[in-house]
Amino acid sequence: MRIAVAGTGYVGLITGVCLAEMGHHVVCTDIREEKIQLLKTGRSPIFEPGLEPMLKQNLSNGRLDFTANPKTAYKDADIIYIAVGTPENEDGTANLDYIHAAAYTIGVSIEKDVIVCTKSTVPVGTNEKIKEIIQSVNPPPLQAEVVSNPEFLREGSGIIDFFNGDRIVIGTESREAAAIMEKIYLPLKIPIMKTDTRSAEMIKYASNAYLATKISFINEIAEICEKVGANIEEVAYGIGQDKRIGPHFLQTGIGYGGSCFPKDTKALVQIAGNVKHKFELLESVIKVNNRQQALAVLKAKEIVGSLKGKRVALLGLAFKPDTDDTREAASLAIVKALLEEDANIIAFDPAAIPNARKVFGNTIEFTMDINLAIEDADIAIIATEWDHIKHFPLERYTERMKSAIIIDGRNCYSLQDISKHPITYFSIGRPAIIDQPKRIKN
Repeated sequence: MRIAVAGTGYVGLITGVCLAEMGHHVVCTDIREEKIQLLKTGRSPIFEPGLEPMLKQNLSNGRLDFTANPKTAYKDADIIYIAVGTPENEDGTANLDYIHAAAYTIGVSIEKDVIVCTKSTVPVGTNEKIKEIIQSVNPPPLQAEVVSNPEFLREGSGIIDFFNGDRIVIGTESREAAAIMEKIYLPLKIPIMKTDTRSAEMIKYASNAYLATKISFINEIAEICEKVGANIEEVAYGIGQDKRIGPHFLQTGIGYGGSCFPKDTKALVQIAGNVKHKFELLESVIKVNNRQQALAVLKAKEIVGSLKGKRVALLGLAFKPDTDDTREAASLAIVKALLEEDANIIAFDPAAIPNARKVFGNTIEFTMDINLAIEDADIAIIATEWDHIKHFPLERYTERMKSAIIIDGRNCYSLQDISKHPITYFSIGRPAIIDQPKRIKN
């Protein structure tokens, strides 16, 4: 199958590379010439485990190519995937300018019947608009069937998710298009769900909203645990054993971030509002998450008082480990709050520093060495649960910090391990440890 992919962001690039890995001939296109030239050399513009080797392999075997000319990508394609961005507007709605531009370009470029498959997360009814735009510039007898095929790729494990997903959703009113899309995915041996277009569009938003709800719920429970003396890890494990609930997304912390959950929850609130439905539950989920991201700095002020002039080591910038993505990351809110307190910040991250530097410039220090980050620090705040941090020797904190005070926003360390060191330690939903080494009984 000859496939074109519009957009070489996270979703588009992984989709294109993985489809090539399956044996299809794939051409990815993007409006940014410098990005295309980088990809042609076999280098990935994003940090994603396993992506670059697969990219290089499929370039060398001739199944994958990149072009900044959409006409070249689309003219011979049997299927065109749209995987362009849908950034958030100021009012929380999804900005569809890139979607509409892609649809128009497809319409003026195609020379034969084609299936247009939307990977981008779009509001209900968008795929109908895509078909309308294509037909307005390239009317019948040429046929462009539109399919909603939402992605469920987690940053940091996108390739694993592509080949080992829970389900594949194909939404279309065309049986023929559904059958062709099903044939593409059958080798993956992942359950395939075929539905109408609007239901497929809603499945993506509803999935992300539900997962965000679980995160905000467990964070609320964590706050209560702190006040009543319970341990959130024991509580989360206990409720997660219930098969109706399950253990996933019950890890407490300083809130969700990234390119999906914040944007999609706000967009779904707006979608509901457009049909005169007030989504009170999801509004509360968003409110809880915003409050959670401010928690680390509030705790820091409670511990040391004024943060003015204090040296703060911020450990982790990416919104989650194994990615360089800082979009809507809790670290951004933390840095902003610390700067307002006139703190001196030195931030560690093994992958996300270039993206963070675009936001903060030289207003904070950066390092890829945790040891340097915590050197002479008054306090350390953990914002991302990188393995580099989880496996960092705890004695280094006491050896290098001015005062060994840790605010662990991701519960990276066990209380048992922390209690063996002279560290003042505050985590989320668990008892605090105040600079007195002692062994906690099992």
